[in-house]
Amino acid sequence: MRGHRLAVWGDPIAHSKSPALHTAAYRALDVPWEYDLRRVPADGFTEALSGLDRSWRGLSLTMPLKEQAFLAARTRDPHAELTGAVNTLLLGDDVAGFNTDVGGIIDALAENAITEVRSARILGAGATAASALAALAELGASRIDLRARRPERAAGLAALGERLGCITTVSPMTDPVDGADVTIATLPSGTVLDAPVAEAFAGDGGALLDAAYAPWPSALGLAWENGPVISGIRMLLHQAVRQVRIFHHGDPLEALPDEGRVLAAMEAAI
Repeated sequence: MRGHRLAVWGDPIAHSKSPALHTAAYRALDVPWEYDLRRVPADGFTEALSGLDRSWRGLSLTMPLKEQAFLAARTRDPHAELTGAVNTLLLGDDVAGFNTDVGGIIDALAENAITEVRSARILGAGATAASALAALAELGASRIDLRARRPERAAGLAALGERLGCITTVSPMTDPVDGADVTIATLPSGTVLDAPVAEAFAGDGGALLDAAYAPWPSALGLAWENGPVISGIRMLLHQAVRQVRIFHHGDPLEALPDEGRVLAAMEAAI
């Protein structure tokens, strides 16, 4: 495989903890790789990607680049194909795309003893919401309540849920709520919901995994009442472990050498 340079791209990106996570991992693995960050807007992605030389090994992608990365990939893993979103590009003669967010969500829930889900709620309708839906379906969710400020944006997500065998409804944020085992918030960092809306979600929403982690605690996390609150930093950590596997040996499911030590180094970095 070519290259020794890696980076995370997105817009905004200055808040990203990915450089700290990945740098710690590569030091623990004793590989001389450089990992940086770069602000790349959606309309600049194609030009930025085409400008990379053979010193580049791979990219992590965050908002708003996951759909563009999906289109750029020549091959894609099953989670990427399912969600239409790529957050990891392995560069080489063929550009391979992966979605490690799905596994990151599953792992973040599992470390909080959540390995089965019957009913769930997703807040937001972007690329991370698609990953949340796929993760919840793998955990057995039979009913998923999608909430979006613009419900028309969630039509594709509702169709994905039905394909995965979940009864999937789409509603505005302000509609009445039923109980849920798990709520996954995929709203942009810094989002503050109107107090009555946040209180309704928090009252009977089960465990909360808020994909945002800057600032933390999030406004929604502070409002949560009746279940554990899981920071998006845990999702970030676990999806990053899968990214490191991809960059190291190409397989997100194959453990790293002495992975426990690598994971400890990554946790210490955040």
